[in-house]
Amino acid sequence: MQSINLLIGVVILAAGANAAVGDPTAMPSSHSGNSASDDTRAYVGTYTGEGRGQGIYLFRTQHDAASQGNPRVMVSLAAEIKNPSFLAVDPKRGLLFAVSETDAFEGQRSGAVSAFAIDAATGKLTLLNRRASRGTGPCHLVLDATGRNLVLANYNSGSVAVFPVQADGRLGEATDFVQHAGKSIDPKRQQGPHAHCVTLDAANHFVFVCDLGLDQILTYRFDAERGKLTPGDPAFTSIKAGSGPRHMVFRPDGRFAYVISEMSSTITVFSYAAERGRLTELQTISTLPPGFEGKSSCAEIAVLPSGRFLYASNRGSDTLARFEIDPATGMLKYAEAQPTGGKTPRHFGLEPAGDRMAVANQDSNTVFLCKIDAVTGQLQPVGGPTEIPAPVCVVFMPPAESSR
Repeated sequence: MQSINLLIGVVILAAGANAAVGDPTAMPSSHSGNSASDDTRAYVGTYTGEGRGQGIYLFRTQHDAASQGNPRVMVSLAAEIKNPSFLAVDPKRGLLFAVSETDAFEGQRSGAVSAFAIDAATGKLTLLNRRASRGTGPCHLVLDATGRNLVLANYNSGSVAVFPVQADGRLGEATDFVQHAGKSIDPKRQQGPHAHCVTLDAANHFVFVCDLGLDQILTYRFDAERGKLTPGDPAFTSIKAGSGPRHMVFRPDGRFAYVISEMSSTITVFSYAAERGRLTELQTISTLPPGFEGKSSCAEIAVLPSGRFLYASNRGSDTLARFEIDPATGMLKYAEAQPTGGKTPRHFGLEPAGDRMAVANQDSNTVFLCKIDAVTGQLQPVGGPTEIPAPVCVVFMPPAESSR
């Protein structure tokens, strides 16, 4: 509890550091004299509409002589787009991809997926093209290791689609589409399939899809050359009925996988046999703080590049749970829960080096930046919460020097 109280105290003291939305062209260039570690640059996806965001925002911090220990925070609208609830970047080619979580696009019952070019100097986004997502309510997407394929999950209709990324960064026509079928035990949320995320293994050979409506992680062999999916063997891995699997992440060495379940507020640990694409369940553990009473649901999960710590967001308790990862067994040991400095932490992003984290607090309209202690894994606030309307996804760009 000591670390929780300390974090709350720092947030209160620093709460005056909110940033205003401004002109992206007015922001200092990333090619300043500051070191890359002093310059944080991330894109924030939002829910849009009345009283919400306008699209994708650029979040940037920079240390200078006037910052007096805390970095200056600059926020600007990078692109107007409807409900960009999940983002992915290709820093080497200067591309950003975004879903539009809607049920209608150009007269079709479908959401959309967009490709943008990133202006290296200002961070502003220029739309390259947009495609129908082939299903309703797209909520997640991932770029494969070759950079030639974008795989996305349509939540409302429960389907998966693959789109080729062309040489100019534009999205081609879908090369594959898979419609899930079935249901699970919850009469309100699991009467049909709800594909919630797509995850590729390190070898780029298998795609895993967490389907909240089916209580399954579906497995597909992935042909990156043709952009095709074929059912794995086994075709799916079941978890406890009513859990609602949401997101999945691998430990960096690829030996273990972790699935966070939205409805049960749990994480399930799997060992991974890469040659077969096979998951074997090892452990299920709660994400909630001990003694917590009330409604809460999970959202995001991430593992530090060091492989030592895992984090999970709790919406309701409004905390980030931190777990220690056993290096030999991959299993989790609960360490503590730290508050997120806001309400409803839907998503959080890690810097590529694993030094910092930014939490998107959807219902308090704030993004909360933290340093990560490499030894303990604890979060240390950097300034105060930054105002961004209805933030739901944060994706960091690596420093300019490392992405050339």
